[in-house]
Amino acid sequence: MKALVLFSGGLDSTTCLALAVNKYGAENVIALSIFYGQKHDKEIRAAEQIARHYGVIWKTLDLTPIFADSDCSLLSKSEKDIPQTTYAEQLSETGGKPVSTYVPFRNGLFISSAASIALSNGCQVIYYGAHSDDAAGNAYPDCSSGFNNAMNDAVYIGSGEQLKIEAPFVSRTKADIVRLGTELNVPYELTWSCYEGGSKPCGVCGTCRDRIAAFEANGLVDPLMKGE
Repeated sequence: MKALVLFSGGLDSTTCLALAVNKYGAENVIALSIFYGQKHDKEIRAAEQIARHYGVIWKTLDLTPIFADSDCSLLSKSEKDIPQTTYAEQLSETGGKPVSTYVPFRNGLFISSAASIALSNGCQVIYYGAHSDDAAGNAYPDCSSGFNNAMNDAVYIGSGEQLKIEAPFVSRTKADIVRLGTELNVPYELTWSCYEGGSKPCGVCGTCRDRIAAFEANGLVDPLMKGE
């Protein structure tokens, strides 16, 4: 059996990659990293290094043109600043709508693209790292259990019942992910999650805050923040 992992180079997807390698063997895993017009490519560069670490096939895909009309603050053409507050604080200002770092239907697009690539490479399962913290409060609705179930049904039916989606963390927290990844010896020092592209993580964007808190919940220090 072969698996394709949607692989950004961040904490969640790297833990997914470790799970897939542990279950199927590196020779049966493909890591797919997608560029969508981000303000920096640090996650992509991290992904390449981590793929080498695990010895898996690494593929890339550029979907930038699809987001040409989006003003999401993560995109290079946007003039919006990336918020330096928690997702909960951001949601209090959006009236329940997704946060400004939500890329329109990104996971739906990524999964659909991955399905085609997975089928073409003989894979039977797609892994991706959606988790409950991101779905909370509708911050990222394409990380929710409802979304995952609907996409899994669509992919399974549309592939002629050849392909399924596995979202192992969809009902778990980021702290849970760190706990599992630590047990699997995931090289978190190689990952990159920050929405900014500096030499070090900013420590204040939503994803940095969540990541730091997840390590702290496990009595650990984020290896990218050591010495700060």
